[in-house]
Amino acid sequence: MALKPTIYKSRIALSDVNRNYYDTLNLTIAQHPSETLERMMVRIMAYCINAQENLIFTKGISSPEEPDIWEQTLDGNIALWIDVGEPAVDRIKKASHLAQQVRVYCFNTKADVWWRQNESAFKALKLSAFQFQWEEIKSLAALVERTMDLSVTITGDSAYVASKLGECEVNWTTLQST
Repeated sequence: MALKPTIYKSRIALSDVNRNYYDTLNLTIAQHPSETLERMMVRIMAYCINAQENLIFTKGISSPEEPDIWEQTLDGNIALWIDVGEPAVDRIKKASHLAQQVRVYCFNTKADVWWRQNESAFKALKLSAFQFQWEEIKSLAALVERTMDLSVTITGDSAYVASKLGECEVNWTTLQST
């Protein structure tokens, strides 16, 4: 019997000072049985950083042909493709042909090696890539509850996240920008 995803609900008071974007997000996130809390929280951070009206979580790990998050246009084209983790060059090459914009958010302890091994191939692609610090993502994952109320304030390349369990700061580095 296949394991079922764990469902998390998150209400996020989002203040993105960079884009002058302020919203209350009500997100339902399905954590795949093979997905860590850290990866799930990176998906939430990527969503917050890119929040806009038509942005949605896809089936993610369950559907390898789709990104973790995307924005589709009214005519079904992909405006924004967001992958979390360390995707293969071929996957990003395909995504860059399908989507107007492609963004990758890497975060774990092997992200530096992944980037060094693939950087020259990625330079030829229409891609923006960002790296979160692993220790900060672990602190973010410590805030997880099945039903979460979070406050996320984004300024510069940093997000301040607060919940009733605590608070943390999550910074990211731009590896490549298009």
